[in-house]
Amino acid sequence: MKISRRTFLINTTASAVTVTVLGGCASNAGDESGSSVTAIDTVLKPDDTLVQHAQAANQRLLKVFPKGFALDATHHPHISCLQRYVKTKDLDKVYDAVGDVLVGEKPATWTLTAYKYYYIPWKEIGLAGIVIRPTDGLIQFQRKLVDALAPFEVKMGTAAAFVTTKEDPDINQPTMDYVENFVPDEIGDKFNPHVTIGIAPQEYLKQMLNEKFDDFTFSLIGAGTYHLGNFGTAREELKSWNFQS
Repeated sequence: MKISRRTFLINTTASAVTVTVLGGCASNAGDESGSSVTAIDTVLKPDDTLVQHAQAANQRLLKVFPKGFALDATHHPHISCLQRYVKTKDLDKVYDAVGDVLVGEKPATWTLTAYKYYYIPWKEIGLAGIVIRPTDGLIQFQRKLVDALAPFEVKMGTAAAFVTTKEDPDINQPTMDYVENFVPDEIGDKFNPHVTIGIAPQEYLKQMLNEKFDDFTFSLIGAGTYHLGNFGTAREELKSWNFQS
C-alpha cells in the first residue's frame, strides 16, 4: 500500500494551536516487505543547538568505530517519545491521533536541558545518546501519545516491520524487543528522553560517561512519525509537523 506523507505547520499561540497542511508525497512503509505491521517512532525534533552537539559526538564515535552509522538524511537526530508496532493499514489514523495530541500540547514553547551521555550495551558495543532532563510536559505528552495510539498498536513485530537497505540489511533482536517493550518499560517515570548519537565499543563509551558534560538548553522545532530502522534509528519520515510560534 502507498502511505501518504503529509507535512503540517503547527502555529502555537497563548490561546490556540492551529494545524495547516503544507504538502505531501508518497512513502512506501510496508510496501517492499508486504508487512501488515510497521515499526514507528513518534518523535520531537530538536533545534540546531542539540543537532550540532549530536553530530559532533557522532563524528567522534565514527572515528573509533567506523562501522557505526552517521547522523544523516536517513538517521535523523530526534527525541523518541513513543515506539510502537502498528497496523500498516491504520497509519493515516495514527497520524491523525498524533496530530490531535500536538494540538492539545505546546512543545514549541518548551525549553529543555541536555545534561549527560548514556549508552545501551549490546555485546561488545553500545548505542550511545545525549540524555534530556525529563519534564512534566514531556511525560504528559508521552502519556497522551500512548493513549492515543493504543487502538492501532499490535504487540509484536518482526524484522519485516522495519526499514532495511542493501547496506544495512539486518534488524537485531534488541531493536525488535525495544519496540515491543517500550510500553511499559520506557514510559512515565522510566522515560529516558535522549538523542541517539551512534555506536562505539563499550570501553570507549565508559570513558565518555566519565568526562565532564556541560549542560545546555535547546528548543523544539517540530515533531514527526518515522519508520524505524536497526538500533531504533529514524530512517524514513512518514509524517512531519513543523512548529511555528
